[in-house]
Amino acid sequence: MDTMRDRFATVMARLLDEDPRVAVVLAEIGRDGFTDAARRHPDRVINVGIREQLLIGAGAGLALTGMRPVLHTFGSFLVERPFEQVKLDLGHQDAGAVLVSALGSYDWPAGGFTHMSPGDVALLDTLDGWTVHVPGHPDEAETLLRHAVGAGDDKVYVRLSVQSNDDARPVDGSRPLTVRRGGGGVVVAVGPMLTPVLEATADLDLTVLYATTVRPFDARSLRAATESAGADVVLVEPYLAGTSTPAAAEALADVPHRLLGLGVGRRELRRYGTMPEHLAAHGLDPAGLRERIVRFLDAGRPRPAGGRTAR
Repeated sequence: MDTMRDRFATVMARLLDEDPRVAVVLAEIGRDGFTDAARRHPDRVINVGIREQLLIGAGAGLALTGMRPVLHTFGSFLVERPFEQVKLDLGHQDAGAVLVSALGSYDWPAGGFTHMSPGDVALLDTLDGWTVHVPGHPDEAETLLRHAVGAGDDKVYVRLSVQSNDDARPVDGSRPLTVRRGGGGVVVAVGPMLTPVLEATADLDLTVLYATTVRPFDARSLRAATESAGADVVLVEPYLAGTSTPAAAEALADVPHRLLGLGVGRRELRRYGTMPEHLAAHGLDPAGLRERIVRFLDAGRPRPAGGRTAR
């Protein structure tokens, strides 16, 4: 199976052929995937070299001329390094663009911390008006990329990862999907966290929502799920733990609830290791997720006079 990033190059090559407004701007990373497209559209496939601030500035300039620019590099170089340009060239000027990242939080551990970006979505949360898609499968990446490019002149971030769920779901760039129904609480699995969440909660009486569009946060769907499943809510995100807990808490502000945010920890792991080792270290593998979800649910159950948790 191809990766999300493989699919990105294929989809964008087609969109360049289909829509004369579309332009792709690269900062050296990913250029090999656009060799043929650049021959066909030399004025709309632009490589600015290793200049990430210029990547954003050039994209904003294209947007101001009426183009629909798609900007691509690793997440740490796309959101973190040129954040001032994201804030001013795109945000302040209200210029729409599609930012498409790769490597997720730690998809290439050998690259070290410079190539890891667990805080990208949290950083974009400091800005207004961004739509954020987090596909969990290459097929979903294709759907969401087409949705993002066709979204008028909006500011959109598409977060691609090597991590992938076992199966694609019929995502629509809007509402989360209800994958499983239960009555003992709600787990919201974001993007590539769905397969490990389903494994971790296979025998638990929980509703599982699957979210691939996390901004705007769908408060209505979360509230509806808690009405039937109870107001114990666990958010499982493939980036910084707690990124979406403020949005979820606001959605349930008038409802008594308990909320647990699981994701990448703030402590830097200073050994390269492998991606599965990073997942396990952050408790995002099935075993780690199950242990923390069960502990959270048990803590909220009423205790009998003897002090043991009721089961």
